[in-house]
Amino acid sequence: MSKTTLAIIAGVSAAAGSAATAAIFASRSQRKDSLPPTASSTPTSNYAPAPLTPGSQIPALRKDLIPPVNPTGIFQYGFPGPVNDLHPTLSTTSSFDRRTKNPAWVAEHITAASINANNADRRHSYFVEDESIPEKFRARLHDYFRSGYDRGHQVPAADAKWSQDALDQTFLLTNMCPQVGEGFNRDYWAHFEDFCRRLTNHYPSVRIVTGPLYLPKRDHEDGKWRVSYEVIGDPPNVSVPTHFYKVIFAEDGKTGGDVSLGAFVLPNARIDNEKPLQGFEVPIEAIERASGLEFAGKLPAQRRKRLCEQVTCSLLVRDYADRQKNLMGSSPPKKLGAGPTPK
Repeated sequence: MSKTTLAIIAGVSAAAGSAATAAIFASRSQRKDSLPPTASSTPTSNYAPAPLTPGSQIPALRKDLIPPVNPTGIFQYGFPGPVNDLHPTLSTTSSFDRRTKNPAWVAEHITAASINANNADRRHSYFVEDESIPEKFRARLHDYFRSGYDRGHQVPAADAKWSQDALDQTFLLTNMCPQVGEGFNRDYWAHFEDFCRRLTNHYPSVRIVTGPLYLPKRDHEDGKWRVSYEVIGDPPNVSVPTHFYKVIFAEDGKTGGDVSLGAFVLPNARIDNEKPLQGFEVPIEAIERASGLEFAGKLPAQRRKRLCEQVTCSLLVRDYADRQKNLMGSSPPKKLGAGPTPK
């Protein structure tokens, strides 16, 4: 196992997630320091079946054979799924996972102009349920009530101050996951979000995909790996992720130009603000393997750069109260009942 891999695993270990993160890297023992290109998905038509066991054979397709059954007839009653609700808003594009009641991923695009704009006031924004999701599949406000978890933005509100409508839409529950509050969502994770915004000082265009992970952890008694996570709500139905990822595409602004890629996995747990961000850097393939998603299959290897080789991947720690003040405009808050819950 390379020193880089060991460092990554050790980094997450310090934040209560070593076993789960180690699982991601189980097959990356020979990984070099630079992020390798992501292999594109293998088309189904080129899939190579497993070797046949003795006596087994694949039945030949016969055009003259009329089956006595029609399995696809079930579609007359509806398509079982899975259905991933693709949900674009002014500030985000996301895919919602109806099973976990969390987004599978949320994408955003930021620039220096969008970040420096200050046309919105967070005091006018409120957490709301997303009625575009069927009622039985959506997360609800009361699911988070006294759960012990924050309604954690995947795309942060601070990235959408260019419009009040855009800012308001970041408060949809389809942009939320249960996150540990103190020590993570209000601290290390928020500093990480600030790092992403500061990338617009170096790149004219930055795209970020954020989402939850549910990673296995080794049982100390029998040594087996299991996926285990809390579920909140009444009835319990909103899954609490074990980890979160961000995949960053920092674009140089040229047609067909270079893209600096950064991929990070952080445990949903308290993290010391002194912990180096680069300790959570992972190969993009590790996130793809763990999430079942693909992020850069169409980005040629010759256009890829490693983000942390182009810029210093480090956090600028700021007090939570100061960050909140930066989100507030100078106008007085509207009197619309209870104010928004801090992120």
